[in-house]
Amino acid sequence: MTADAVPLLELDAVGVRFGGVRALDEVSLSVAPGEVVGIIGPNGAGKSTLFDVISGLRKPTAGRVRFRGADVTRRSAPQRARAGIRRTFQRQQLFDDLSVLDNVVAAQDWRGGGGGPLADVVAWPARRRPERTRREQARRTLELCGFDRDVALSAGTLAIGEARTVEFARAIVDGADLLLLDEPTSGLGKAETRRFGETLDTVHAEQGFSVLLVEHDVGFVMEHASRILVLHLGRVLAAGTPAEVRADPEVRAAYLG
Repeated sequence: MTADAVPLLELDAVGVRFGGVRALDEVSLSVAPGEVVGIIGPNGAGKSTLFDVISGLRKPTAGRVRFRGADVTRRSAPQRARAGIRRTFQRQQLFDDLSVLDNVVAAQDWRGGGGGPLADVVAWPARRRPERTRREQARRTLELCGFDRDVALSAGTLAIGEARTVEFARAIVDGADLLLLDEPTSGLGKAETRRFGETLDTVHAEQGFSVLLVEHDVGFVMEHASRILVLHLGRVLAAGTPAEVRADPEVRAAYLG
């Protein structure tokens, strides 16, 4: 990022308190357009709380969040999602009773369609056309993400690796600018983790969104992130390239061993 370029995301001295506990303490971070940044740290370091603040699920008690140069600190999670901040969660969040395809289409439904509620009842063409377009986009996105099974399958029947793929497709189908991936390899075996990493690299190269990646699999983060932030007890312990973080004596003592 050049000196005069505006970061896609900026956190300025963000803090979160739960009573007397500081979950985040003056955390500052910037993410450039197209950058992949990893966030690592032990349990209780504040990683999920940081994602909650960025995505709008939790308001910080101090500091500011800016997205594309605009202050979004008080904007809601839906407002931020519609602006281009998309997120997956450590625990699977699929609609089990819906098909795979309908799970991905659901991420586009906020845009609505022509004709209002009456159009849903009588299936006016103004309503059918956007729906057809969204379903085609969902199919293309699932294919891009490597989902090779019947998209009419109920999401509740999927293995965990397949479910992660569907969640990833749902997060990007409507055009993400910043993608927050919260433990995307949790519960995956080595082969599934490798495939997900390949998918992430492929889709990121094609679509160019920025990524914030929270992971306990440090090797995965080192391989796929160009820059890493290390949190410890709610504070930034270190930041730098994977090589710099791996060699940092404080990081080794507090986390890597």
